Amino acid sequence: MADPYQTLGVARTATEADIKKAYRKLAKELHPDRNKDNPKASERFSQVTNAYDLLNDKDKRARFDRGEIDGDGNPAAPFGFGGGGGRSPHPGAGGGGFRSQGFEFGGGGADAPDMSDIFEGLFGGGSRGGGAPGGGGFASGFGRRGATRGADVQYKLQVPFTDAATLAPQRVTLGDGKAIDLKLPAGVETGTQMRLGGKGQPGPAGAGDALVTIEVQPHRFFVRDGDDVRVDLPISLAEAVLGGQIKAPTVERPVMLTIPAGTSSGKVLRLKGKGFHKKAGDRGDQLVTLMVDVPDDAALKTFVEAWAGRDAGNPRAAMGV
Repeated sequence: MADPYQTLGVARTATEADIKKAYRKLAKELHPDRNKDNPKASERFSQVTNAYDLLNDKDKRARFDRGEIDGDGNPAAPFGFGGGGGRSPHPGAGGGGFRSQGFEFGGGGADAPDMSDIFEGLFGGGSRGGGAPGGGGFASGFGRRGATRGADVQYKLQVPFTDAATLAPQRVTLGDGKAIDLKLPAGVETGTQMRLGGKGQPGPAGAGDALVTIEVQPHRFFVRDGDDVRVDLPISLAEAVLGGQIKAPTVERPVMLTIPAGTSSGKVLRLKGKGFHKKAGDRGDQLVTLMVDVPDDAALKTFVEAWAGRDAGNPRAAMGV
């Protein structure tokens, strides 16, 4: 169980900004994509990520500083068992089988369990998700070591805007260096968390899980509006006056869009089913706001001056101005 401060190379008085800066530097150096032939780098990357997850959680950091939990987020020798000067007998050696390692408190950021959960862990109360019959907190087989799963590992995944809208599979490299194709869920948005069973740290009762938090990246011209996608689309003066068909971008591929003759800036056209996938199964729309691009052209100015000499009317008359 490593000291998370030492793992990140920061002092105990480090600020949140110091911790984040140290993590980003190490994560960039140790990321498996940059160290495909170095398995030790992948292991170190996982350690650095776990250390950052603990210190980035204010509650966990405070508990670690008080000595209540160790660097893995587990209780520090609960009830005195497994302490530095105490005996930690193994099963079958005539002892009670108590050990301080492996007490799991919710993995990736959950609150600590109640006392019954601790007693279950001490007295062999089975694996995660299963308790003793009757739920009393003490399992049969007193003196048997309760095997626990490995710790959960947290990842942050940046997803391109169009990939999130179309649910394009994401290639992800985990801490062990293995790459998988991650299928995004309908309704995905920044903050969506996905759990990958058995992709976390190894443990006596099996590996923990990988918790992937999604961050949808902004796009240079598309904007999300609920399940819809909005875009401002420039059109020429000729296209606005005469109308016609033009090519318009969508999150998937360009489509042909019909512009009505006499279109003004601000007119909104709707492309059905070109937005984000909804949890209910259907899709949002794409809302295209037409923006007339008026060129700085001498001939056009001459024409407009002559045309404006006639009674062109007041488009603001309905507003009383």
